[in-house]
Amino acid sequence: MTETQTRKADHIRICLNEDVQFNQITNGLERYRFTHCCLPEIDRHEIDLSTEFLGKTLGAPLLISSMTGGTQQAQTINFRLAEIAQTYQLAMGVGSQRVAVENPQVADTFAVRSLAPDILLLANLGAVQLNYSYGLDECLRVVELLAADALILHLNPLQECIQTNGDTNFRGLLDKIHKLCCKLPVPVIAKEVGNGISAAMTQKLLDAGVSAIDVAGAGGTSWAKVESERALNLKQRRLGQTFADWGLPTADCITSIRDIAPYVPLIASGGLRNGLEVAKAIALGADLAGLAFPFLQAASESTEAVDELVELLIAEITTVLFCTGNANLSQLRQSDALKKLG
Repeated sequence: MTETQTRKADHIRICLNEDVQFNQITNGLERYRFTHCCLPEIDRHEIDLSTEFLGKTLGAPLLISSMTGGTQQAQTINFRLAEIAQTYQLAMGVGSQRVAVENPQVADTFAVRSLAPDILLLANLGAVQLNYSYGLDECLRVVELLAADALILHLNPLQECIQTNGDTNFRGLLDKIHKLCCKLPVPVIAKEVGNGISAAMTQKLLDAGVSAIDVAGAGGTSWAKVESERALNLKQRRLGQTFADWGLPTADCITSIRDIAPYVPLIASGGLRNGLEVAKAIALGADLAGLAFPFLQAASESTEAVDELVELLIAEITTVLFCTGNANLSQLRQSDALKKLG
């Protein structure tokens, strides 16, 4: 097993078995509450959760966020997720495909398109790899491997700082992202990995040609904690502990980005754990809501567990719309049902 494959296996094990969630920072959504409507004047069975994102129609505003690949366990997880994504027409991202570029023999652990021919499917590479010999060819390769509709470039400076021998040369990346966006035949999505994207950084990324933003804010899994668990020396372990609660809460990212970019395709992720939080994120202005940890837990168990999770999420989102008197997601966004507390 290569070093990258070992890291991927460690990430799954640690996320499932260790306490690597943010402790002091939340996703910020608890600061908002929906106003209950006691007489909705709509039929719950007619509520429509469908939406569009990057030209694809989705059955619900849900993204199975990027998680894994490169190992046998990862393949099982990805295949289970893809099967259910197809059933409910959800969007899905895969974990970083760097491992497949380094070792083409594990490419099939990402190859989910045959199981999900119609979904919005997102390829994934670390943006920093553009400073470590990666370029258009490698990006095209991972997009083609997946038959993907878009490419996620994930931004993870804190994780790379904590990771032993992490890739920390981020100099000049905006210019390289701009050149890639000009040449790549599919849209590019900029995504953090759990520490958030600010409005100022969003503007720079949009100016560079990025088509969509996934805020991936603080409040869920702390990758500083994850890498601290993997650390090979005391310094790296202590670094991870010090920065365990570093980042911008997801709710703050959504609202600040919407202030400066009202129409950019926007994904809210980072600590979302149920359909009520999904609905809050949508009401704040997100187009999709991404969840990772709940899907990782379910997919590690069975395909049926993933199906049950999606059924629950859909029921929770539908209940919010019903109990706020909104028949669809557009009405929810335009309503004033969500209020900030205090």
